[in-house]
Amino acid sequence: MDRQLTLMAVHAHPDDEVLSTGGVLAAAAAEGIRTVLVTCTNGEQGDGPGGVKPGEPGHDEAQVRELRLRELKESVELLGVSVVELLGYPDSGMVGWAANERPEAFANIPLEQSAGRLAELMERYRPDVVVTYDENGAYGHPDHIQAHLITVEAIRRSGVPAKFYHTAIPRSRMVELFASLRASGVDIGDFELPDDFGTPDELITTVVDVSAHVDHKRRALEAHASQSDGIFMLRLPEEGQRRVFGQESFVRQFSTVPAPDQEDDLFAGLR
Repeated sequence: MDRQLTLMAVHAHPDDEVLSTGGVLAAAAAEGIRTVLVTCTNGEQGDGPGGVKPGEPGHDEAQVRELRLRELKESVELLGVSVVELLGYPDSGMVGWAANERPEAFANIPLEQSAGRLAELMERYRPDVVVTYDENGAYGHPDHIQAHLITVEAIRRSGVPAKFYHTAIPRSRMVELFASLRASGVDIGDFELPDDFGTPDELITTVVDVSAHVDHKRRALEAHASQSDGIFMLRLPEEGQRRVFGQESFVRQFSTVPAPDQEDDLFAGLR
């Protein structure tokens, strides 16, 4: 292929780019593949300085927005991301939070508007591969679900990508992760892993070895220091982090080029 390959990842909040796609973004960048990150919200419903939570005294959404976008800038530099596009919508918060009711929140923006903006970006950057969350947004977050919806609609409108994937965490790896956390004495409070959390292993189509980029991924996660309370993986010993961070998994939704049923490369069939 003569032209440069392009990977586009569509994520809901600052820090989401690292957990499920930090490795493939860093690996693609190292290969000279153009990487485009679309971040849909500013993350205002995240933790503020000192760990103050939304709704608690001292939580300043404008301050949190500025902080999280600054952390995002550091993260993408560590991952070597070529282009960052901020849609700039306000964070909708978790299910049941007061922010859900705000008409300007990302989850409440008419699909015609938000998907139209994303379709324009697809037409501009012409990504060969697009990655976002599944129909449930991985774990039911309103903004993750909306990111899925606008991506599907933008692909329908633009017809640009040759391949489209959902991010996935194999269920077996989630069980392994939480067993490792407890074995390492990591305090995860009263959190219990739901039996149906994660993607059934048999649905995974693509597993990418990103072990060469574990350090980039870890440092990018560390850049999102304001949200570290919820990033359990950073509390694992180094060997545990290398095991957890060393692979990223996906479920292929379609491919317009011939590709094997089981892949180890998002660009299989495009190179």
